[in-house]
Order: sequence, then C-alpha cells, then structure tokens
Amino acid sequence: MSTKNTSRRTFITDAAKTTAAVALSATVLPSFANIIAQKSSTSVLGIPFSQRPLPYGYKDLEVAIDATTMEIHYSKHAATYAKNLNEAVLAEKVDINSVSLETLLGKISKYSPKMRNNGGGHYNHELFWQSMTAKSPLKPEGKLLAAIEKDFGSFEAFKTQFTDAGKSRFGSGWAWLVLNSDKKLIVGSTPNQDNPLMDISELKGTPLLGLDVWEHAYYLRYMNKRPDYINNWWNVVNWEVVAQRFNG
Repeated sequence: MSTKNTSRRTFITDAAKTTAAVALSATVLPSFANIIAQKSSTSVLGIPFSQRPLPYGYKDLEVAIDATTMEIHYSKHAATYAKNLNEAVLAEKVDINSVSLETLLGKISKYSPKMRNNGGGHYNHELFWQSMTAKSPLKPEGKLLAAIEKDFGSFEAFKTQFTDAGKSRFGSGWAWLVLNSDKKLIVGSTPNQDNPLMDISELKGTPLLGLDVWEHAYYLRYMNKRPDYINNWWNVVNWEVVAQRFNG
C-alpha cells in the first residue's frame, strides 16, 4: 500500500475520532455545566460561597441608592469579598462540606483576619441585598411589628435607635436589628465587616436587618451626609424578608 493511501486513511480515521469527540462533548459538557449551575445556586449562606443575583435592578432603588453605587457595590466590593473568602477557605483547609458560613463565623477567632474580614463581608452583603426592595411596605406587620413595639416602645422609637446606631458608628461598619439569645430584639452596630454572629463581637444574636454604613455604600450621592442616606434607606427596607427571618 502506498504511503499516500496510508496517510489518507489515517487522516479519515483521525477526523472521525475528532467528530465523535465533538459530538460527545456536546452532550456531556451541557450536563456538567448544569451541575455547576445547580451547585452555584445553593444558599450562599451555606456552600459554596457565591453571590446571589440581586432581586432587583441596579436602578430600582433610586429613591435611596443610585444605580452607579449599586453596580459598583455589588459587582466590585461584594464580589471581592466572595472571591477572597473562597481563597481563605482553601488556604486554611476548611472542610466546606461540613461547615456553614454561620458556623464558621461563630468560631471566627480561630481563623485569619482574611477569613474574618471576607467571611463577614460576604455574609453581611448577602443579607443586605435581600433586605431591600423597590416596593417597600415601609413598616412591618404581624408578629414582627408586635415584637418591635414591645421591645422598643414603638416602631418610630426603633427607627430612631437604629438610625442613631448607624450615624454614630465611627468609620466603617454596620447597624443591626438583632434577635438575641433571650428572644429579645436589640439594636447595635459593629465595626468593619464584623457581625453579631461572630464570637469576637460585643453585639451577639441572629441578624434580622443590617445596614451598610461604609462610605462606598452611599458616597457618590450623599458624600459625607450619612444621616441623609440612612433616612432615605428606610424607604427600601424589605420588611417581608425581615419578618421571614424573625418568624424563622
């Protein structure tokens, strides 16, 4: 058999193998992609640590937060916390198959500053995004409202105390509505990306509502006027989601 015919047969055989491989990948790769997508859609407060899509558009909260700030805050600042958290988990050999983010934060003193800052940053922001809506009822109802009135005297008294916590937090941090171990609602604040789940936090309990008072959350519109930002933010609080956390 001539070398020319042998080369031709080899070419045809290789081409057939390539075609089969492409056909196989067309059926296998989409399934693999679906698996990855399903894993990524699991609760971000569990595993893996990824951002949920925002439940609204960047422009939808304009009454309180401008679209540019929302986009930068979500796609840059918060995305970096998620990325760095996963790096810390890998570097510190955390068994992500058996620990939730809440559990990790509850023992955060055992981990690095990178884990503390980015674990808190990821948890805090995911709670923050879900705590806002373009169609806010402006005031809670039912059991949550009754508990607020019981523990603070009135809804307006609660708003004043929460607003003061956000205004008085020196530098960067968060204001919180928390359900403590005595099943009482309390208000307080934490520095940087700390939160009430952390064992190092003076304020402890289950976070129900959190407000980001870092300057990057409001500076483009409000500059140094943090009180104005907080006052407008009350117009976008998703009280239905806060009530679900309380009832849960």
